[in-house]
Amino acid sequence: MLDLSLTVVLAEVLANPVLLLVLVLSMGMLVMNGAHDASNAIATCVATRSMTPGKALAMAAIFNFLGVALATFISAAVAETMLNMVNFSGGDRAALVALAAAMVAVISWGGITWYLGIPTSQSHALIAGITGAAIALQNGIGGINFSEWSKVLWGLLVAALLGFLLGWSGSKAIGKLCRWMDHRRTSVVFEKLQIVTSASLAFLHGAQDGQKFMSICMLGLSLSLGHGAEVGGNFPLWIMLLSSLCMCGGTAVGGKKIIKSVGMKIVKLEKWEGCVASFAASICILLSNLTGLPISTSHTNTTAIMGVGSAKQIKAVNWGLAKDMLQAWIYTFPGCGVIGFILAKLFIQLV
Repeated sequence: MLDLSLTVVLAEVLANPVLLLVLVLSMGMLVMNGAHDASNAIATCVATRSMTPGKALAMAAIFNFLGVALATFISAAVAETMLNMVNFSGGDRAALVALAAAMVAVISWGGITWYLGIPTSQSHALIAGITGAAIALQNGIGGINFSEWSKVLWGLLVAALLGFLLGWSGSKAIGKLCRWMDHRRTSVVFEKLQIVTSASLAFLHGAQDGQKFMSICMLGLSLSLGHGAEVGGNFPLWIMLLSSLCMCGGTAVGGKKIIKSVGMKIVKLEKWEGCVASFAASICILLSNLTGLPISTSHTNTTAIMGVGSAKQIKAVNWGLAKDMLQAWIYTFPGCGVIGFILAKLFIQLV
């Protein structure tokens, strides 16, 4: 049985530098996830000035951890989907090298898109990177479990359509219900609700993305410790805490660019509109967690914001920026997948 207690892992790290590399790369991916996807979760809250960036960050840290910790006890369906969609079986050494290559690809892609200020999905980058590496490891498409991988495509479709529709319909409904109410009073109410919905989105982000990235970390630990690719869904508490801290650190250091692009440049949101967008995205991610569909917080929240903006006026949405985001989403799968494939082939030959 795989023992991943902190004392055991620390002892192994001292004897096995490869294990240390796996941990460093895993945490690097989580930092990038924090800069991209976790920043998305609090973007509307900061943009509508319902919370200061510092308070929003603290809230995101707390609720990301709660999402990581509590959701995995309820259901590890997303983690199981991630581990089952690709094949890293075979020699542990070659598999570990290929997985390390995938991690480097994910971090590189995230760094480039962050520098450009484009809110791409680190979840999609992770899926693409490990898929490319698995194909390289198995020398063909035998590295992909298509029945599980199809859930990614379903998740992509559900996140885009449902996020947009819930954002659009929710905005229309709230607009009609509150059109005769006093704007100052409703603004105070929606400011509080915006904080609640942003907290729920941060919680669900932790539940969704935490499982994805921790499952790959667990796979790396299992391979480096010689236990193969058979990994369970029981995450040690220290991994949950470390993952949450890395997400928070990524948001604190690099989240400003993404928050600005998502919360301020796509659509100028009022408090009630930000509340609707966060609620719509939360519903989508909750459904995906329950069904095991691996979707992206960035993708879902951004399409929900577009839906809210479109309900107000089509021209209210910065469609030029939306087009750039769409192209980045499309390029992520082949781009990061090819990088993962090439690096895996290269690393396997060199090591």
